[in-house]
Amino acid sequence: MSDIKVKTAPVLGVDGRSAGHLLEVDNLHVEFRTRDGIAKVINGVSYHVDAGETLAVLGESGSGKSVTAQTIMGILDTPPGFVTDGAIRFRGKDLLTMGKDERRLVRGEGIAMVFQDALSALNPVFTVGFQIAELFRKRRGMSRADGYKRAAELLDLVKIPAASARLRDYPHQFSGGMRQRVMIAMALALDPEVLIADEPTTALDVTVQAQIMDLLAEIRRDRNMGMILITHDLGVVADVADRIAVMYAGRIVEQADVHALYGKPCHPYTLALLDSLPRLDLKGQELNTIKGLPPNLLRIPSGCAFHPRCTMARDICLTQRPALVELGGVRSSACHFAEELYGRE
Repeated sequence: MSDIKVKTAPVLGVDGRSAGHLLEVDNLHVEFRTRDGIAKVINGVSYHVDAGETLAVLGESGSGKSVTAQTIMGILDTPPGFVTDGAIRFRGKDLLTMGKDERRLVRGEGIAMVFQDALSALNPVFTVGFQIAELFRKRRGMSRADGYKRAAELLDLVKIPAASARLRDYPHQFSGGMRQRVMIAMALALDPEVLIADEPTTALDVTVQAQIMDLLAEIRRDRNMGMILITHDLGVVADVADRIAVMYAGRIVEQADVHALYGKPCHPYTLALLDSLPRLDLKGQELNTIKGLPPNLLRIPSGCAFHPRCTMARDICLTQRPALVELGGVRSSACHFAEELYGRE
């Protein structure tokens, strides 16, 4: 078990909860009420992020990664989405019980988000300079000139060449990678303590992906921010994440230190995800895939939601939902055979 990096236990507060977490999602439940029925999109998700660390949230499309982020940001469309249970605490205060004005102050200044489709997120009829400067005018009371000066500084921070000149350009005049840098600049404008990056490298080529990930890691270190990186790509997070939470059908099915998870995954879904990655030593061979499709959230299978696709499934998996079992250090797994996987050589 030399691959597992053991961390010291967190300090517990008077209520028995871990104290000092910058952002904590606690037993969150979200459902979508549709004409076809109620979709259980988030089913008891719990995770946290601290200052200066990166938590990667992994999973296939539809696993609930982005919905959790939208709920944290307070931008979940209601209807159809409704929070039915749980808490989201930022510096100990529950965001879900805050009034709209107080929540608005947290958004942008406390927690900011980089969206996955920069072209859709940016307004096509305004220049990028205006869109960034407007943040400072509305939230900081700056003059137009000072807002544009600060906008140029941010574009320079995210390494956009000729930053001052590009303030006059519209979103469509930037490449995909440069638009993503603009989105990062906007997210950083109000100096947030937590940055949520939702699929920040989607549709970018491999070289640009690496540049964006390096940029996010550099900014996190320089500002000592907490960062939540949402992705479906295990290869993207290997060098930047401290911890990983793997989601499936609206649940966290495994959490671990990044080295422990890659070295010894303790959930069959994580094993399958890792096994599907291309490998240099298997050149020319067919890639492994996970059979079947993610479950319909209107009709989540009984027992373990992953059992229809799991090569390790047994009778108990069909009827009993596994609890999230702590395996030591900061790792846990929601599998009936987690301890068996954890103990293997």
